[in-house]
Amino acid sequence: MGNDKRRLIAGNWKMNGLLQDAIEFMDAFGGNPAPDHVEVGLMPPFTLLHSMSERLAKMGVTLGAQNVYNEDKGAFTGSICPMMLRDADCHYVILGHSERRSIIGESNAKIRSKMNATWLHGMEPILCIGETLEQREKGITNAVLAEQLAILKGAPKDKPLTVAYEPVWAIGTGVTASAQQVTETHAFVHEELTKLGHDCRVLYGGSVNPGNAAELMACPGVEGALVGGASLKAESFMEIVKATALVVS
Repeated sequence: MGNDKRRLIAGNWKMNGLLQDAIEFMDAFGGNPAPDHVEVGLMPPFTLLHSMSERLAKMGVTLGAQNVYNEDKGAFTGSICPMMLRDADCHYVILGHSERRSIIGESNAKIRSKMNATWLHGMEPILCIGETLEQREKGITNAVLAEQLAILKGAPKDKPLTVAYEPVWAIGTGVTASAQQVTETHAFVHEELTKLGHDCRVLYGGSVNPGNAAELMACPGVEGALVGGASLKAESFMEIVKATALVVS
């Protein structure tokens, strides 16, 4: 699982959150309730990174960003470069999220170039992979995931990496993959990563909530969660962290 054996519970706020929301969240969350067993990460919008950075560090929460551009600086209006994220003390960068792939049209090649830029500036990519409902029904889930993981071919083996398996049909839908589906798919993802020479944590994402967190985190091969909607409220996010800690301890 790489250099950190703890599970990672990472909250992806997506395009949600104003400054007052962030303050209220940090007041309510208070701090990581299980630092020995669980690493907690938070990925708010770019506009909140600097204002949350110092306080999250004191709370024992790792800061991350939801995206990055692959150039260091220049005429790329509306883009954020890796050094800007480092300047805000980011450790993680989410890359290849299905919403970026489908809505923005990001290719595997673009995701790989962003990954290289993330590594170059000492941050850790959280590479998102996942299949659509149509792809799962056609029985080509593993082929789709293998193609998405193939961008790691030739990538340095000594750089930090986390992978997040997120079935697209379970993101924000309230539908969660069954424990059997999660276990089987995570086994395949770990297999592929081993072939590619990477030993890293694999998170599950897709409608993770306090009600299903314990079952999902108990699945073999699941080493944390990338949490969407349930990370917007401190109370539900903390419940997921606590459920994970109970599974691990």
